[in-house]
Amino acid sequence: MLTDIPGIRVGHWTDAEAGTGCTAVILPQGSCGGVDVRGGGPASRETDLLRPEATVPLVSAIVLSGGSAFGLDAASGVMAWCEEQGLGVDTGMAIVPIVCAASLFDLGITGNARRPGAAEGRLAAEAATEGPHEVGSVGAGTGATVGKCHGRDHWCKGGIGSASVRLEGGATVAALVAVNAFGDVLGEDGQVIAGAWEDGRGFVDSAREMLGGAARHPRLADMGNTTLCVVATDAAIDKPGCTHLARQAHAGLARAIAPYGTALDGDIAFAVSTGTASANPVVAGNAAAEMAAAAARDAVRSATSVRGVPTAADLLAR
Repeated sequence: MLTDIPGIRVGHWTDAEAGTGCTAVILPQGSCGGVDVRGGGPASRETDLLRPEATVPLVSAIVLSGGSAFGLDAASGVMAWCEEQGLGVDTGMAIVPIVCAASLFDLGITGNARRPGAAEGRLAAEAATEGPHEVGSVGAGTGATVGKCHGRDHWCKGGIGSASVRLEGGATVAALVAVNAFGDVLGEDGQVIAGAWEDGRGFVDSAREMLGGAARHPRLADMGNTTLCVVATDAAIDKPGCTHLARQAHAGLARAIAPYGTALDGDIAFAVSTGTASANPVVAGNAAAEMAAAAARDAVRSATSVRGVPTAADLLAR
């Protein structure tokens, strides 16, 4: 889990009835961050501040949210909570929390009935704990779906998942991934474990069907998909190094999701370092890729049905 990194806290706010939610990742004071934005339709806040050339090296919290761009408002509630806790950059005039955020498009499942805002973001921050956190159809993964290429009637439930590994030498690398992808999620053997489904055929392997021109998504211009990732480590890695971790997280996600990073997706990977241990950065980067892939698989394996969208397990049990 992401909370296997000492000092990191994760909290969710979930509205299963409406089919949306948000997730707050609260970081220890002094944490360093990086980001890599891919896909054609990102919804984000403060990602430019995490670029290597930006002055501020620190990040206080990361918010993942449903609600499309509307859901970015959840970060305001987390920012207010962080200010009350004294988390942020001391400017001499005020403690300014650095709260980065990204949102996924779950309006297709919610019917735009509700979007996370500042109040919901605050509740997620207040719920954040260093202990084990929930995965599946909670927080930012509540309204997540996958396998969109054959249209709404063939969707499968996505979710939010996590994974971690302890490296030789004692450092830990972990990932938290909210999967709301246009594509399918692939297992360790490369076979589809959650995605577009057709009765009588099973999971259709969207990437291969698209190569043959068989995809029948009725709204291919819609940017209603996104995979959001937070990779964290306690290894001492600087801001440019965190950027590389984020890039390698995308490489892992591309192993577990196909197709990945399309013009219809708004994929974003954040990476943070709490800097209390040491690790070879190449080894840490490889671990970031592996944990991102494992977390994506955990997301769909842990999912539960929301608003009638079946999980992979539901479909396989038919």
